[in-house]
Amino acid sequence: MLYCFECRFKTDVVFDHSTGDAVCNNCGLVLESNYIEETNEWRTFADADDNSHDPIRVGAATNPLLSCGGLSTVMAKPNGKVLHAPIRDPDQGLMMTFKTIETMCDRLGLVSTIKNRANEMYKTLEDQKCSKGGRNQDALLAACLYIACKQEDKPRTLKEIFSIANGASKKEIGRAKEYIMKQLKLSEKTLQEAQSNGDYMRRFCSALGLNNQAIKAAQEALLKSQEFDIRRSPVSIAAAVIYMITQLSDDSKKKPLKDITDVTGVALATIKNSYKDLSPHVSKIIPNWYFLYLSS
Repeated sequence: MLYCFECRFKTDVVFDHSTGDAVCNNCGLVLESNYIEETNEWRTFADADDNSHDPIRVGAATNPLLSCGGLSTVMAKPNGKVLHAPIRDPDQGLMMTFKTIETMCDRLGLVSTIKNRANEMYKTLEDQKCSKGGRNQDALLAACLYIACKQEDKPRTLKEIFSIANGASKKEIGRAKEYIMKQLKLSEKTLQEAQSNGDYMRRFCSALGLNNQAIKAAQEALLKSQEFDIRRSPVSIAAAVIYMITQLSDDSKKKPLKDITDVTGVALATIKNSYKDLSPHVSKIIPNWYFLYLSS
């Protein structure tokens, strides 16, 4: 609403987009001229013979990892023929690689910060001439994503990465991971899996359909287990803790080992052995309030 000097009160206005005038809805007085339209312009500028109705007039955001920022133009005649022989885009391979990483991230539901870190990691390898050498490219990209997840405190298991690795085996991904760590001088300490925040635990418990009390108890138990010398991987301990928590529940809520194996990717024998290692400390690992909750 604008103040109309003719009507002497605030009134609704009508915007004439063809002239840029703001007109009083009551008396017709032009209150503002040369009005600037600040909304999106959704006109399509596609060729007349193109069936596309995409109104977007801009390309992707600039990418600092590409030599030209990802901004390039190919000049063409009206008949579609290129005016001159196109020069091969030096970033074409990188762009395809970044697209592959983006696809893998989408399939795992990962955030953009992980994708960007994986892109940066691969670009560093590319600059150091370490991305070739006859290595499995799919395994290298999967390993970049695996390390990026850990660095962003959103770790994913090797099985989860393997499931979206476009055919690369777990062994190839593991070798690629060691190769990247050696080339980029990364230490194992910087890649310690986030045990304290229970990222593995919450995802695994949710996938198994455990209730909030069981999830909370499992997270506390995982944190408490770090006080003991259990020489198992964090994923194996998480799987064993889940099995321990579900075994304390009534029969209707117990989860078979096979279900836990399918969700966590840990072998049956490994879960059993980890469970045996944790069993002597069960009274100290499982929080007391959870025992009270089960007995109520």
